[in-house]
Order: sequence, then C-alpha cells, then structure tokens
Amino acid sequence: MPPAKLLGISLVVIIALGAVIGSLTWAFLTTRGPDPPDLKPKDWWEHTVIYQIYPRSFKDSNGDGIGDLRGITSKLEHFVEAGVGAIWMSPVFVSPMVDFGYDISDFYNIQDEYGTMDDFNELIEKAHALDIKVLLDYVPNHASNESLYFVRSEAREPAYENYFIWADPVIINNTRTVPSNWISQFGGSVWEWSEARQQYYLHQFAKEQVDFNFREPAVRQEMINIMKFWFEKGVDGFRLDAIPHLFEADPNNYGGIYPDEPLSGNMYLRPDQAGYTTQEFVRDQIELYDVVYEWRAFADKWKEDNTAETKILLAEAYANITMTMLYYGDEQGRRGSHFPFNFDFITSLSAESNARDFVYVIKRWLTYMPSGQVANWVFGNHDQKRMASRFRTDMVDGLNSLNMMLPGVAITYQGEEIGMKDGFVSWEDTVDVQACNQANEDNYLDFSRDPARTPYHWDNSSKAGFTTGLNTWLPIATDYQEVNLQAQKESAKSHFKVYKTLTSLRKEPALSHGKYFIQALSENSLVLVRYLITHDTYALLFNVGSSNDTVDISNINYLSAPLKVHTSSIHSSRDVGDTLTFGKITLLPGEALVIKSPPA
Repeated sequence: MPPAKLLGISLVVIIALGAVIGSLTWAFLTTRGPDPPDLKPKDWWEHTVIYQIYPRSFKDSNGDGIGDLRGITSKLEHFVEAGVGAIWMSPVFVSPMVDFGYDISDFYNIQDEYGTMDDFNELIEKAHALDIKVLLDYVPNHASNESLYFVRSEAREPAYENYFIWADPVIINNTRTVPSNWISQFGGSVWEWSEARQQYYLHQFAKEQVDFNFREPAVRQEMINIMKFWFEKGVDGFRLDAIPHLFEADPNNYGGIYPDEPLSGNMYLRPDQAGYTTQEFVRDQIELYDVVYEWRAFADKWKEDNTAETKILLAEAYANITMTMLYYGDEQGRRGSHFPFNFDFITSLSAESNARDFVYVIKRWLTYMPSGQVANWVFGNHDQKRMASRFRTDMVDGLNSLNMMLPGVAITYQGEEIGMKDGFVSWEDTVDVQACNQANEDNYLDFSRDPARTPYHWDNSSKAGFTTGLNTWLPIATDYQEVNLQAQKESAKSHFKVYKTLTSLRKEPALSHGKYFIQALSENSLVLVRYLITHDTYALLFNVGSSNDTVDISNINYLSAPLKVHTSSIHSSRDVGDTLTFGKITLLPGEALVIKSPPA
C-alpha cells in the first residue's frame, strides 16, 4: 500500500478514536456528579460536646457524702464512652460554701472538700491524656466576704479600698437607710451595712457574695492574673459566671447618687423579690462588654505567646437577644466570648410548647447570631429544673437529638444523658441559699435549686453508687434503681445508648460541616435535616406533643428513599436499620426518629 494512502487511513483511525475517547470523557464528566466539598478543619471547641459537672454531686471518692476531684478523675472514662469532648466543672475553689462554691474566698486554691492542688493536677493530666478538655467555672462578679480582698477593703487598706462597691448611707429623718431600692437576686436589698467601715457594700446575690468594683483598674488586672494562673495549670477555658451583673449604674452619671429603679408592675412578686423593680440599673450595663473583650484579647494573646491550643471563654448571659449577641463581639471587630450560652431551651420552651415554638426559638438564635460565629445549645444546668422534669420523660431522646444534631456546640448537664429527673429534697434537707433566704416550708420548691443538684445515679446499689458513706450532702433521688447508668449500659435500648449514638453521629460531615433545614410539619411535629453535598443526609423527626401525630415526609426537602432508621426513642417501635415509608408516618407522643437518607 502506498505510504500516502496508509497515512490517510491512520489519520482516519486516530480521528475516530479521538472522537470516541472525547465522547467517553464527556459522558464521565457529566455523570460522575459534583466534587465533594473541602472540609475545613475546625478548632477543637467549635463542634465539641461540653458536659457540665456539678462536682459536689458527681462522684464521692472518700465516703464523706460530697463529690470531689478524685471522684471525677475516677470516672473520666465515662466521658470517653459518652463521646464528650470537654468537661466544665462548677467552682472548686476555696469557699465558705454559702452558695456552694460561688462565694469564693481564694481564687488560687482548691476547696478542701474537693481535694488538693495535686488532685487537680492529676485530673488535668489524665483528662488531657484521654483527649478531654477541662473548663473551670470562673466567678468574676463577686468574692466571699471572707476573702482577703474584702477584709482588706473593709479595713481601707491602700490598693484595696475601692475593690468593692462602697456607698454612704442616705439619712432620712436622722435615720440611716440604704443608698437605693435595688433588690438582690436572692431577695432583699443589695446593700449590706459594714460596722467596721461605716458604709454599705453592694451584693447582687447573697450578702456573703460581695460585688467587685470593675471601675477599679486593680480589680480588672487581678481578674487577668487569676485567668493566667489557671491557664498555666493547663485549664482549657472558663465559663464566665453572672456576667450581666459586672456593673451597676454609675452614680457619677446621676448626680452622685445611686438612682432608684422604677417598679416593674409585677403584682405576683413581693417588694423584696428580684423583679419587683425593673433591674435596669443592676444588670446589662454596656460597660461590661469592654471587660469581656479585654478577657478575650488576653486569652488569644496567651495562646499566641505560648503556642498553645485555643483557650475558650463562655459567657453566662441571661439577657435579651440583642444584648446577648454582643457577647460574641462588636461591629468594630473586637472579639468577645467564644460564645454566650444559649438558654432559650430553658427560658422560652417547656412541655407546653408546640413544634412551631421550637422551630421559632431555634431559628431566632441562628438568625441573630453574627455571621461566622458558632452556635450552642443548652437544655439544663445546676440553676434550673432538669430537662426531663421541665419537659417530659418521653421527650428525653428527642431533646438530646436536637442538642446533638443542631449546628455548633452541644452542652449536656450531668444526668441528661441518662434522663435523670429532679430529685425530691424536703424543706429540712434544703441547703440552697436562694431558697433559704426567700422561702418557707410551703413555697421553698419555687425557689430551690437543690432538686437539680441531687447526686448522680451510677448504679442501683446503696446511694446510687455515688458514695460508700452512709450520708450524702443532698438526698439521692428515689428513682435511682430504675434510672441509673449501669442499668442503661446493660439494657438493649436506653437513653444512654441513644446518647452515645448521637455523639458518634456528630462525626459525620453532614453534622460537622453541613447545612441545616428545620420546619414544623404540624402543630406538634418538626423535622431537622442536616445535609452536605456528596455525603449522607440525616434528619430528625420529633413529636413534641402529648398525643399521636401523623405527618407526611414525602415533601421534605433534601430527603429521598430509601430512608433508614439510625436511632430512635427508647419507647419507639422502630429499630435501628428499619426502612421508613417515604410518605405518611405516625409518631408517638415524644417520639424521635433519626433517619439516614442518600446524599442530597
């Protein structure tokens, strides 16, 4: 064959092959789907589970009926098994225990009842070895009246004279009276007379909890010194207690006096109860944010200077939504706390709330939260009735599912993982200063925080496995033989096993990096969908009502068949792996279903 003809045939073959290859390549590119998203690494705290420990009630190691640091250390494996990333301990500092640790007399040492500094160091070392971060409850608003700070200030020692809020009495008809009508959070006047100094001092809580003067530079520096001390001990951050109360109205702005507050008009409160006046001069003063921003700047600088992991600051902030969001930072770019606690599930929702209420409250936080910040969800703490008591016991798994599946940080109060309810504490056994100061035998349960602080239920043995002693600082709840960790570990289906499944699920890209969709499907049932392109989609169906509810899931965005049950409430008839009909589904009262769907 002539070379020219051979060349022509070769060219035809090459062109034909090229066309085939090009066609196949185009077909591959158009059918293989989108590229998986780039999953940006998150800082350790941005998607973690934080577990609040009330040390006095967690685990007693020496039989005295009071929980302690060694008890916590002995149970660190519980947090590993539960999928917890950080523990936050209520105060363990030296304290006269008027308010069980929130009246600190020495910010640099450990209360004897809880152990020693060596015990604390051991806890930090073992927790970090297990990859568990440790947060402390920091109480900057006030100090015990037994602290050296107060003793020196009351004696007018140089450098301490203005450490606290001191005020001269108002003389009316030759009678000494308080500087203003402000009311303490624990009832009665915020003003207490000091015979030694011949002035009143201010206390927003118990009279033994004296408010620092944050307009005094030395006080602000001492707060930084305290934070630095514990950072150097290995603490990974602080929960900042009672931050809305750091400042009161400045008398320099009111002609040198502390102005009286208007009455709130709440006819159900006594004149000596918090809320009887508007509280506009004793909380949420704009100056407090400057202090929080100072603390954040210090924490970030400490991290930078020490080439350390992030030290986080979490603000306790019961405030309106606008004031709360300022804790994140301001429009000038100053950074505040890593997040303010979101108490909306405590303050805005209850067993009477419907699905639309739940969706509204969730969306409100996510709508108001500044762009780029991290959300968080709180369902209980040591100051509020336990989650299972505020809502219903059949809602426990659904509430834990919401906590774990919403974007951001999930926060668990001790016992929520096993569905503990408030324990009964008689008037004779009541020790909470909030109740003792304001209540009597007939109404103390309206004020007492003790029921949410009863000891943890480890097993069904004597004293619920909390102590080997004969007595406990608060009585053990009577349902401990049915509701305890060991029983739930051994049960085929339990709150704890659901909780573990949920914390493990948080590792899925759809939850750690994905988007969300939430909607009320009916008056009583809602759906929360977490989705991320190319990754499995997960959804929560939750009936918050007290009766059966039938909903149609065929029109829910981002879901497609087949739908598989990933986990379910302990009273649900649906088990892990069951296939759901992609249509109408009837949910029992309180029933929650977490379902898995193919990638959206």
